[in-house]
Amino acid sequence: MTQTTPLHFVTLLGSLRKGSLNGIVARTLPELAPEGITITPLGSVAEFPHYDQDVQEQGFPAPVLTMAEQIRAADGLIIVTPEYNYSIPGVLKNALDWLSRVTPQPLARKAVALQTVSPGAIGGARAQYHLRQSLVFLDAFVLNRPEVMIGQAMSKFDTDRLELTDQSTRAYLTRQIAALADLAHQIAPHKSGNV
Repeated sequence: MTQTTPLHFVTLLGSLRKGSLNGIVARTLPELAPEGITITPLGSVAEFPHYDQDVQEQGFPAPVLTMAEQIRAADGLIIVTPEYNYSIPGVLKNALDWLSRVTPQPLARKAVALQTVSPGAIGGARAQYHLRQSLVFLDAFVLNRPEVMIGQAMSKFDTDRLELTDQSTRAYLTRQIAALADLAHQIAPHKSGNV
């Protein structure tokens, strides 16, 4: 399938820490994107209050509505997150809980890629498993392969300069972005070909 129409992806970061390795990956993605794909960050999940239906009934917080609209308008979403206690961070789950209440649902039929970074050997695989479960409920189309689980991460980053230095990891991220573009085109065929 010829794909000539530009695509725009957004990134949702599940970490709050300034020096987060996941944050470094998220900030690196725009420069790794193949031609015709742009990637921009969403706002911080730190801006979301704890989910509370009483708060929702008074009106959705502005950061929730802004992020929902940015996701809805994008061709795809990349979630980059650490693994906490064999699962996803509470701040990311809280953001997904808020987003799940917005109608129309911003993640429904949205192409989504997952990326995790961990000092451990399996690179956050358990976090991705739990995240996939939540995304099933949201009716997202999660990319199956290539999976990005960056393990043994301390050898792949320059933590002083906050840079991803491992070239094979950078190339692999580019391949996943390209695969997400293919998925996005399959979901929305009008995005392929000349418009």
